[in-house]
Amino acid sequence: MSATDASIEGALARLAAVIESRTPAQGGNPEKSYVARLLHKGPDAFLKKIGEEATEVVMAAKDVDHGADKAKLLYEVADLWFHSMIALAHYGLKPADVVAELERREGTSGLLEKAQRQSAP
Repeated sequence: MSATDASIEGALARLAAVIESRTPAQGGNPEKSYVARLLHKGPDAFLKKIGEEATEVVMAAKDVDHGADKAKLLYEVADLWFHSMIALAHYGLKPADVVAELERREGTSGLLEKAQRQSAP
């Protein structure tokens, strides 16, 4: 693992720890924390945000295709990852679980992996 890889994983782990600290089980206060507020409202709230952020990623990417600053795309992807991490925390998962899944897929053709999912019962 390169220093950059360790830095990325460290940053995600630190953010995950902050999000976890804001969960209802850890006493997150919805009046003082955006994360706690989303978690308090339940899955519909943070899942809606994920949908909104995914749409904003698509729109920003299309804008970059037409000359817009790539920084806007980075900003929107960061928002998408952040809200996705809230969902992971709600469901008892961590960024390391996502990394493990990506590593499991490493070296597998994307077309083959998709075909295997579609043929699974």
